[in-house]
Amino acid sequence: MVITSYTKDELIDLFVNRGFERYRADQILKWIYKKGITDFETMTDLPKDFRKYLRENFKINALNFIKRVPSSDSEKFLFKTEDGYIVETVLIKERDHFTLCVSSQIGCAIGCTFCATAIDGLKRNLRTEEIIDQLLQVQKISGVKVRNVVFMGMGEPLANYENVRKAVEILTMPWGFDLSKRRVTISTSGIIHQLRRMAYDPVMSEVNLAVSINAPSQGKRETLMPICKTNKLSQLMNLLKEYPLKPYRRITLEYVLIKGINDSPEDALELVRLIGRHKKRFKVNIIPYNPYPTLPYRRPEPENIINLQRILWENGISCFIRFSKGQKVFGACGQLRAEYEGVKV
Repeated sequence: MVITSYTKDELIDLFVNRGFERYRADQILKWIYKKGITDFETMTDLPKDFRKYLRENFKINALNFIKRVPSSDSEKFLFKTEDGYIVETVLIKERDHFTLCVSSQIGCAIGCTFCATAIDGLKRNLRTEEIIDQLLQVQKISGVKVRNVVFMGMGEPLANYENVRKAVEILTMPWGFDLSKRRVTISTSGIIHQLRRMAYDPVMSEVNLAVSINAPSQGKRETLMPICKTNKLSQLMNLLKEYPLKPYRRITLEYVLIKGINDSPEDALELVRLIGRHKKRFKVNIIPYNPYPTLPYRRPEPENIINLQRILWENGISCFIRFSKGQKVFGACGQLRAEYEGVKV
């Protein structure tokens, strides 16, 4: 069993049922999440019989580290699961902090045509401990403290709802990593029934929400994101316009900008109409496409990127350009994994 698959209450129940004191859970969680210790023998305030019990029944890491690929603005980490699948994680160097982009699935079933993760489909969901271990190991290997965690790596987080929810609990609870809820973001392609569930979930509703729009019309979005055939853009936007938000929070609309596909002035104006009178509820992140050699899409010209941003700002919509980091290490989600495994399209 992997101990990071348990919440504090679950560990208390487990230990008490085995005849140990309930406060042992607090001690172990402090060692793991506050001190980054992944060896039971070095948890010196635990009695020997308890350490023996832990050693014989649990392990702390769920993933095996394979490779670390650094660049000037980010580092990509590759891990392997016990059943042989590759998981990738990206540590992003911001101006005054570090952000970790974690994966929630091996592969993805959403099928976005511009995404390397979708090339070979969905293999399986990541378990809670496999999500948490990405942060544990990256902090230990890199020696840095991660401030922000974004679920923007491989997979669709809301298609792995229960495991992601439990991981968010461990990330944000005082007994876990104790990250600010404002510094954890769930990024989704827009699974409408799961967004409704998330809106009233006492754990998931507390964190930030980002939704990949990527096109301002139903037709174009269907071409890029087949999920739009069953999760209509109009229905998605109606839900987001009514989504309950915490004070001073906004929903991020992610817009991957692709040359000749969704980068025209007409596209910008259509996005303005799509947002309508709800301009204070949203901000738009323009993400110039991070090309992958075997996919047909390309990054727009710089003037097209700037022009689209200008049109949105002129129409009262907060809009920021987020250039993809880690291009030299195939930084977009799924790219290094595909490169490592030799996945073909």
